[in-house]
Amino acid sequence: MLNIEKVGTKQTPQTTIKDLPKTFLQKLRGGFFLVIGYLLSPLCWWNDLVFNLPIAYFFGYICSLFAPKLFMPCAIIGYWLSNIVGIILMQAGAIEFFQKQPQERNIKKELLTGLVSSTVYTLIILLLIQFKILDTPNFFSNS
Repeated sequence: MLNIEKVGTKQTPQTTIKDLPKTFLQKLRGGFFLVIGYLLSPLCWWNDLVFNLPIAYFFGYICSLFAPKLFMPCAIIGYWLSNIVGIILMQAGAIEFFQKQPQERNIKKELLTGLVSSTVYTLIILLLIQFKILDTPNFFSNS
């Protein structure tokens, strides 16, 4: 996998030719996850209309087949889940793309970290809206 060449007292890693495609494919996969995660995450300002709302609508529609009253709550849950999946994909892609050497990964820990960080992000946004620091448009008012 990794050849170590002794130079004086220092050891320097060198990537062999057979490791190059694996590293390139890992970086390519990490970059793909990073881009898809960014497109699904709340960090992308235009993604809602193109990605998240259709996903949320589809999720709500599937749930409404079981009970029609579930459409709106499940659409909201679907929207939230699409944002969380985006943040988790961004995190996984960034780890894979920017990591220098392959290391053993703890998937449970990464998922928990992604879930906690995205939930904290959601709570911060809700608090900013609640304390009127962020303003939201009122689409349903008569005036």
